[in-house]
Amino acid sequence: MNTSSSTTDIRVLLFDVGGVLVELGGVEIILEWLGNRISAEELWRRWLLSVPVRQFETGQIDAPEFAAGVISEFGLAVDPQRFLDSFIGWPTGLYPGTLEMLARIPRRYQRALLSNSNPLHWPRVLDEMGLGVAFDNHFVSHLTGRIKPDRGAYEHVLESLGCRPAQVLFFDDNLLNIEAAQRLGMHAVRVRGLVEARQALIDLGILDGDA
Repeated sequence: MNTSSSTTDIRVLLFDVGGVLVELGGVEIILEWLGNRISAEELWRRWLLSVPVRQFETGQIDAPEFAAGVISEFGLAVDPQRFLDSFIGWPTGLYPGTLEMLARIPRRYQRALLSNSNPLHWPRVLDEMGLGVAFDNHFVSHLTGRIKPDRGAYEHVLESLGCRPAQVLFFDDNLLNIEAAQRLGMHAVRVRGLVEARQALIDLGILDGDA
């Protein structure tokens, strides 16, 4: 586990959504379209830094422009509608036990989401999957205009919640996002899926491992 300094002053638990609380599909399809020439890790790194992805997930362009831009940038041999049809289904559902785990977090901790998302995914996560009511605050890129791993995304959380970096514990499945949070002074742990997230909370004494 990679956290910085003491965790005794943590008061905000900040969660990424996709790959931590919500299971994501679609990566295999993109890799197949790319002829499996790169790894899933490299795909996610390129995705986070992609210009059309960042534009779409900060609300600057619409879905057709996003599809055209990604197809061009990644050299995908698919038409825009096929790409969007696949992309809409990327969030497949909450990992089993997600809402139950979140409900077990002691109320002394503020629960917040920090997600790079978009108008195609966020309504499904918020309402259809029921994740919205489990959190006190939602920091979602296409609504805030701030996106990970940019420093401004994390600073916006701190300013909005009125807390110091050392008071935040951040969970994300992507190393770029974890490193960005740590550079700002946040506690940050890379977790992939709910099992790892739950274990990290137990290891830090936030959740009771026997419950």
